[in-house]
Amino acid sequence: MPFPKGSINDNSLYSKELDEDIPFLVYLPAAFTPLKKYNLLIAQDGRDYFQFGRIGRVADELIYKNEMDDVIIIGVPYKDVQDRRKKYHPNGSQNDAYIRFLAHELVPFLDEQYPTYQMGGGRALIGDSLAATVSLMTALRYPNTFGKVILQSPFINEKVLEMIEDFDQPHLISIYHTIGKEETEVKTTNNSIEDFLSPNREANVVIESKAFPYFYEEMDGNHTWKYWQPDLKRILKKMISVK
Repeated sequence: MPFPKGSINDNSLYSKELDEDIPFLVYLPAAFTPLKKYNLLIAQDGRDYFQFGRIGRVADELIYKNEMDDVIIIGVPYKDVQDRRKKYHPNGSQNDAYIRFLAHELVPFLDEQYPTYQMGGGRALIGDSLAATVSLMTALRYPNTFGKVILQSPFINEKVLEMIEDFDQPHLISIYHTIGKEETEVKTTNNSIEDFLSPNREANVVIESKAFPYFYEEMDGNHTWKYWQPDLKRILKKMISVK
């Protein structure tokens, strides 16, 4: 049966940190009302999450069935693969500025525009691959702002591992982390072939040792939306849970 459809609209915000206009998509649930408060889910690779992940339709179904809490979903897209690498890669030239944009510019704007909970536990970040990496780095840098982070096949390098190891407030961030068992030879955007599985297993050991609230699973499959999309229903039910 068809479920009541939420709305998906375009918005944008000028970023002083990045010195550019940042467009983004906004999903509001079908029964949206300014009289109640909403969780906030911010997706890097935002257009991909709406187009390939169909995250709006997944949310429509789960909200209608009362299997997840009400949520506003923000999708922040990238312009092209070079822009994505500059902003999302741990060594990207705009990585620090993009992380500051999320915490210091986008969140205050959203809290002003929409009826959000305005607390870390009511905000989640989600991403796939490099988009997951920058989401994790942002949560580790701003744990009081982002209390949940969802990692679908993140790129992990020494810099990211060090950030996890150095983090001393693991109780503040709930982590959802999946990696495909076949992700041993992933072609990256700079045309190199990388093993994603081994570094993710290293990250898993470190995260578990720090006692974060944490879900980890190695899934059948590789580094594609064919495997990320079907998991979104479980992700939203688990991470945007009905109180």
